[in-house]
Amino acid sequence: MSFEHLPDGLGIGTATPRLSWTLAAGSGSQKAYEVQLDRGGRSHRTGRVDRPDQLLVPWPGEPLASRERVTVRVRVWTSGAREPSPWSEPATVEAGLLDPADWCAVPVGAAWAEDPASDRRPARVRKDFRLDRPVARARLHVTAHGLYEVEINGKRVGDDILAPGWTVYPHRLRYRTHDVTGHLTQGANTIGAWLGDGWYRGRYGFDGGTRNIYGTDQSLIAQLEVTHEDGTTAVVATDGTWTAAPGPIMSSGLYEGETFDARLHDPHWATPSRADTFAWTPVRTGTRDPATLVAPLGPPVRCTQELPPVSVTRTGDGRHLLDFGQNLVGRLRVTVDGPAGTTITLRHAEVLQDGELATRPLREAHATDTLVLAGQGPLTWEPRFTLHGFRHAEVTGWPGELTADSVTARIYHTDMRRTGWFECSDPLVNRLHENVVWSMRGNFVDIPTDCPQRDERLGWTGDIQVFAPTASFLYDCAGMLDSWLTDVGLEQLPDGTVPWYVPVIPGAPMWTPIQPGAAWGDVVTLTPWTLYLRFGDLELLRRHNGTARAWVDLMERLAGPERLWDTGFQLGDWLDPAAPPDDPVAGRTDRYLVATAYFAHSARHLALAARELGDRAGAERYAGLADEVTEAFRRRYVRPSGRMTSDSPTAYALGLAFDLIGPDQRQPAGDRLAELVRQDDARIATGFVGTPLICDALTDTGHLDLAYRLLLQTECPSWLYPVTMGATTIWERWDSMRPDGTLNPGGMTSFNHYALGAVADWLHRTVGGITAGAPGYRDITFRPRPGGGITWARTRHETPYGTAALSWELTATGMTARFTVPEGCTATAELPGRAPVVLGPGEHTLDTAELAEDAA
Repeated sequence: MSFEHLPDGLGIGTATPRLSWTLAAGSGSQKAYEVQLDRGGRSHRTGRVDRPDQLLVPWPGEPLASRERVTVRVRVWTSGAREPSPWSEPATVEAGLLDPADWCAVPVGAAWAEDPASDRRPARVRKDFRLDRPVARARLHVTAHGLYEVEINGKRVGDDILAPGWTVYPHRLRYRTHDVTGHLTQGANTIGAWLGDGWYRGRYGFDGGTRNIYGTDQSLIAQLEVTHEDGTTAVVATDGTWTAAPGPIMSSGLYEGETFDARLHDPHWATPSRADTFAWTPVRTGTRDPATLVAPLGPPVRCTQELPPVSVTRTGDGRHLLDFGQNLVGRLRVTVDGPAGTTITLRHAEVLQDGELATRPLREAHATDTLVLAGQGPLTWEPRFTLHGFRHAEVTGWPGELTADSVTARIYHTDMRRTGWFECSDPLVNRLHENVVWSMRGNFVDIPTDCPQRDERLGWTGDIQVFAPTASFLYDCAGMLDSWLTDVGLEQLPDGTVPWYVPVIPGAPMWTPIQPGAAWGDVVTLTPWTLYLRFGDLELLRRHNGTARAWVDLMERLAGPERLWDTGFQLGDWLDPAAPPDDPVAGRTDRYLVATAYFAHSARHLALAARELGDRAGAERYAGLADEVTEAFRRRYVRPSGRMTSDSPTAYALGLAFDLIGPDQRQPAGDRLAELVRQDDARIATGFVGTPLICDALTDTGHLDLAYRLLLQTECPSWLYPVTMGATTIWERWDSMRPDGTLNPGGMTSFNHYALGAVADWLHRTVGGITAGAPGYRDITFRPRPGGGITWARTRHETPYGTAALSWELTATGMTARFTVPEGCTATAELPGRAPVVLGPGEHTLDTAELAEDAA
């Protein structure tokens, strides 16, 4: 049993959480279910409900009250069984603070004078209190203006970092609920919090960044609610009785890194037994509209893996260079002993240049952490309020010899559940796929960012628009992206314009003022649809439908009666490899062709969404609009011969993949695309827009062999060229590193950018052979298309209903394939050259030679 898209039910932000459950393998198809709710000694049962629903089933009882805790279990009736199943293991859902009136906490922070234009030393805040009765249950509801980490009686609360994450703070500030029962004791207690600037008031953005984007008040908002064994309650909330003092963090920034002076740290600062070495002074209190405090829709950022260095090299001048063997996003944890005042500096970079850290691509992100030792024995330390993108690190000032077991890279990202896997007989393709996974991990840090290392790290709408199909196969990202799309809707301009990146912060002149742009703005129509197909959440589609309509209506106004969006600023096929390093917009494809193609595609998907939502009038209106735009596209951009006015691979990929080319011109257009690919010797000639589409366009027009040639090309530009150069993540540019080992001279040269890894969706569907035939994979199409000398592939996806898997291998007589279909789902297997075979839940094996004999 699970609730909404959350990993657990604690602190849920809705009074009517939807329920989902999966069936055990071999149990048969569900025909009916019964849900039981146990709430405070009262039990409610739905009775038998004769429906097969098991995904996001509506809450079956009275709405939850704030703080209410309900135990839920389900049993089902399945085909072939006369009796219901046993009850499921009980799952618990507990509401957070659902009413603004539930909040009494106010923001508290340091009261001393600060220079808002400079780096500011973060504060710690603290409160002593007594509990005179034994504790039965305790919950901490907590958030901050800035970043926070809470301790109670010296014990860390939770394991999430960079909390509360990044939202459009004036409208939505997330709080999280923690079970802190085990942190408290009868008698004296202390609660304290480390504070950091984060996105709220730290330096962030382009050209040196902007400070204080959302405010200058670094503050904690916390409400500790304690239930005693005798039923009485106590509340300890942030108010004017708290105190503040400077902490041992001397400075901290997401770009800059963190400086920590251990000589100024009292490890007992958040316990009743502290030494009170520092002057704790009254806090400054602030205000916050509690109506803007919301519970999370997805999991927080956590450490998900640790890696030791694969090599440690000491330089002639005493520095140590560390290679972790993998470009990653995280921080270093060090264990070190040395004299008081010893200063250890940690610098980070993704690649080396001439044996040294290549820091130019980081621009203004210094990515430097500094530790000053207290001289009181071995110390284990890692920064709190920063993250870096790196494979290599340089350590300066280490006392003695640094060994590999002294330093660990801790990897952080939004702690989504892994749901997709792929491997095949080609090791280079496997490394490519791993690189896609690592780039997603490094850039799904509370919001979907473009890159994790330089002075940017923004939620670019175009990047996730093209990558969402891949992302939603690899990880359960529904809750995280639902939250981010909510912020996209809040940042949408009144005329329907969708910003280039969300949350919106001050940008370079190119991005300010905000203008509508194709492919980027279309995130609001295409990404909710992708999430609906992958996770089966109709309400998610409904929630973001207004944003999508406003965007399509804007394109309709901009295009006018001609139905051609051929005005304004456009990025076109961004980062076409033919574009010069200093002008990534200058690609081979008419940018207005791109804009009109996306106009048609979004209108079509808005019609599909309206149909799913039961809006017949909307479905007809937007389907009609899509038809009109498609006809206008054909008149303007497609010649009778099937040639396109922009004779580029991206133009043909768009026209074919978006079904914008007439039936008579479709095959000639596909043949021309194939000809262009051959002319380029199967090297990539597409940018952000064309790259996710070109393999499908070739495959669907009978040129599967060329799609595989593109996939397996190792000359630059290609997907596998970076792999041959040692890449362990997806690069921003096809030639972020040149064949001679030098770096691309452009100002944008990231080595961790997931957008061009969107080809993994084609790997999953075409090479691996798994496609969602109905929302949530209730129906699955297994259709592997072998080629390129790949002799086997294994693909697995944890659908909302359970495991779907396909493993195939070529044999002397054809292909043998093994399938797994989840309970509650149906599937169709389409093996090469054979008629479709319908499969029910369970394990199946098919052989093309045997199918041929059966057909004969």
